[in-house]
Amino acid sequence: MTDSSLSQSEPAPRPGHVGSGGSARPANMALTAETESRLYRSLRVASGAAAHLVALGFPAAVAVLARPGSSLFSWHPLLMALAFSFLMTEALLIFSPETSLLRSFSRKVRVRVHWALQLLALLCALLGLAIITYNKHLNGKGHFVTWHGLTGLLAVLYAGGQCAGGVLLLYPKLMKNWTLAKLKLYHATSGLVGYLLGCASLMLGMCSLWFTTTVTGVSWYLAMLCPLVTSLVIMNQVSNAYLYRKRSQH
Repeated sequence: MTDSSLSQSEPAPRPGHVGSGGSARPANMALTAETESRLYRSLRVASGAAAHLVALGFPAAVAVLARPGSSLFSWHPLLMALAFSFLMTEALLIFSPETSLLRSFSRKVRVRVHWALQLLALLCALLGLAIITYNKHLNGKGHFVTWHGLTGLLAVLYAGGQCAGGVLLLYPKLMKNWTLAKLKLYHATSGLVGYLLGCASLMLGMCSLWFTTTVTGVSWYLAMLCPLVTSLVIMNQVSNAYLYRKRSQH
């Protein structure tokens, strides 16, 4: 049998079949990786948009329930919701590569806005803490005797320390033995801990007598989901930006 007859009898390669060169498999793997990357990015965009809506919607709902101005206590839940649900969440979402409202601005501008929002969050939290402390004093009730009260106090104190520690990022030369990359890593991870403390305080507050008598049934479960959703989004953002990247460098 001649060489020409052999070449004519060989079947043509099927589409997608891996030949001796093995070029189809890497192409398919690359296509799959690209599809997964697009899907993952779409999920992050959707979850980030949900976090923006929850960050604003939760304090708005609390304002309707508390009716600020109706009593001294009514300001406490609103101020705490503004601090830990709206201001602090937006301060962190500013650095989201997918859903930041200031994506078109420089990092320097985003850092300044982050600082402003964090300081406003701390101010609201301090006012909320002062109001509930004074209200309990007027009513002769004990201070910080519940898990909600203790967690809230810890969250406010932690937020104050976090803001003070953030000064080191503005003046990194003050820490000569620390690189700027390490300072950013520690600030981000410690900030995540503080944010989770704030969200935990909100969730414990929704177990209080005031909230459970006002909000019941499915509405209560939906309210509990709000800080949980924002916590998961922020955790994913910080992990992707710092923790996973740091692990991949080793």
